[in-house]
Amino acid sequence: MAGLRIAGTHILRYTFCSHLAMRGAPARAIQELAGHQDLMTTQRYMHLSPNAIHDAIRLLEAAPDAGGRGDIVETATGATASH
Repeated sequence: MAGLRIAGTHILRYTFCSHLAMRGAPARAIQELAGHQDLMTTQRYMHLSPNAIHDAIRLLEAAPDAGGRGDIVETATGATASH
């Protein structure tokens, strides 16, 4: 009725994953929410806007806060090391 072409459910998956990625959701969380078994599949759906890419670079320009940003987390073993 709105004159939009029908793109199917894949466009919803692309939009869902992309918006989560642009808002900083971890890739593994997006993978689980999207129901993908392979992270490579999820990464194909995670498209970022140019602004999201610029925002990522700005994270390096900001001074670290006292809330623990900059901590190194070993995700493979679950151990955490702060530097």
